[in-house]
Amino acid sequence: MSDDSLLDKFDIALLDALQKNADATHQQLGEAVHLSPSQVSRRITRLHASGIIRRTVALLDPAKIGLGVRAISYVTLLRHGDDEGAAFEREMATFPEVLECFAVTGESDYILQIMAASLNDLSESVLRRLTRIKGVGSIRSNIVLQSIKSSTELPLAQLRRG
Repeated sequence: MSDDSLLDKFDIALLDALQKNADATHQQLGEAVHLSPSQVSRRITRLHASGIIRRTVALLDPAKIGLGVRAISYVTLLRHGDDEGAAFEREMATFPEVLECFAVTGESDYILQIMAASLNDLSESVLRRLTRIKGVGSIRSNIVLQSIKSSTELPLAQLRRG
């Protein structure tokens, strides 16, 4: 593979294996993708250096550590000029409870995924603070009752077809 931006079948298989178990040893990964541990090591180093692998994390179970409330909130700004969007986006960095913030098209300007210990924490600590951000016009929130599917794995099988 000459171009670092291209992924070959071994890279895709390695990324798939890492998504399933980032704790696997290079030996285990090599057996899974049919490469030697040294080849696995070199590829992982290259994938990190290129930014394809951004970082390796531990995925925690929110309910087991006391974060039992998940909300999806839709934020609409009053105006779309005068730096309101940039100011809102800067503020999002100060909210550890906001796991994801997406700028979107449609009825809302932003969609947030928020985790909190309780409904009271969600209301008092997060939503009340959100409403105080300059330029925020409205916030609608839905409380997640049950998670049907939650994954961090990207659909790499689509890359194999290309």
